Amino acid sequence: MIFAYILGKVEKGSELEVLNMLKNFEQVEKASIIYGAYDLCIEARFKNMEELDEFVFNIVRKAPGIKDTCTLIAAKIFQRK
Repeated sequence: MIFAYILGKVEKGSELEVLNMLKNFEQVEKASIIYGAYDLCIEARFKNMEELDEFVFNIVRKAPGIKDTCTLIAAKIFQRK
């Protein structure tokens, strides 16, 4: 299992439209509008790198309004119990 944070820069004013489209994919666990260098953060799980590649290259980067992305892959995940 691969856990990734996909950050996205979007065209001004299209944050909600892009977020609402991306949040409906089964891989997406959380989708947030954020402040800072990027506008969106998608937290998602993938079965393998091929599924991650498919999602980033063919869905996120081709979504209307997306200008740029940065994908961060989690090395270790710690959760409060």
